[in-house]
Amino acid sequence: MSGSIRDILEEKLARFEKLEGDMSDPEVLSDGARMSATAREHGGLNRLANQYRSFKRLTDEIHQCVAMVADAEDSEEREMAESEMDTLRKERETIWEDLLSLTVGGEDSHRTRCVMEIRAGTGGDEAALFARDLFEMYTRYAEKVGWKTEVMDASPTEMGGFKDITLTLEGDNVFRDLQYESGGHRVQRVPETETQGRVHTSAATVAVMPEPEDVEIDLKSDDYRKDFFGASGPGGQHVNKTDSAVRLTHHESGIVVQCQDEKSQHKNLAKALRVLKARIYEKKREEEAAKQAEARKGLIGSGDRSQRIRTYNFPQNRLTDHRINLTIYKLDQIIAGDLHPVTEALIEYDRDQLRGDMID
Repeated sequence: MSGSIRDILEEKLARFEKLEGDMSDPEVLSDGARMSATAREHGGLNRLANQYRSFKRLTDEIHQCVAMVADAEDSEEREMAESEMDTLRKERETIWEDLLSLTVGGEDSHRTRCVMEIRAGTGGDEAALFARDLFEMYTRYAEKVGWKTEVMDASPTEMGGFKDITLTLEGDNVFRDLQYESGGHRVQRVPETETQGRVHTSAATVAVMPEPEDVEIDLKSDDYRKDFFGASGPGGQHVNKTDSAVRLTHHESGIVVQCQDEKSQHKNLAKALRVLKARIYEKKREEEAAKQAEARKGLIGSGDRSQRIRTYNFPQNRLTDHRINLTIYKLDQIIAGDLHPVTEALIEYDRDQLRGDMID
């Protein structure tokens, strides 16, 4: 394997083994929140860690067979060792394919929670309606695969679209599958308000960030400023007279998040803190990714929001992903939540970039 992938697997195995120890640590056991976070992360790494252990064991056994072939005193002994080696290599290759699926997407591919932000771009009301369509596409897909979704904050428009909307998603493989959605999305269609039948182009951006466990981001109350204000609805319409909406400003990074979806100030604060931690973690990921850019050359999970990744052409019922030259003429089904052909194609592309890195 390439050094970068071996490093990822070794780091994840080491993390898994540390979590195994933590789960029997009296200090962790006495802290319900920490224990819950530890168990969740441990569960997310369980399959990968066990498969990698099997991979390493099989590799050792293959090396033993190679030595047996070299030291064989007769043809029968050599043939037995070669036959055993072939069986072990086939078994290891099957595990390697599974490890690729579990590893593709980088060190955060095991995350079972992520934060998604969808923002309307150029195109006015039509862009806001497209942002709503993207939101509905992702939530329908989440429902199909059994993920939980929760809206953290939204800025609706009078026509029923969204200037921006933030949600969290939770479930198996959620970040691995959705991280490729980060970037610019372009739509080409005839708006409902268009009387001449002309096709308009508008855009939205999507950002998908892994949500870290609380114990991974040490965020103290004096690390950020809290502002409370009255929540508002479409067009600035006042929703309630209490200052239930929350805005947090992180002093060190300047990151600002807000939440006004709940009527309770306490609930909005809790949601805003989750998003802020995800943003801080994502900033650290981006800084690390910049250092490792050459190692990930050719892979597509970088999440560059400025990159136009996809076009949704409604007149042609066509979706095109520009990163991998993927074109599917089933846009109506994809928008309805059948996103699997797209996510699987993107995962397979990254998997193919890594597939040749088998240890002999």
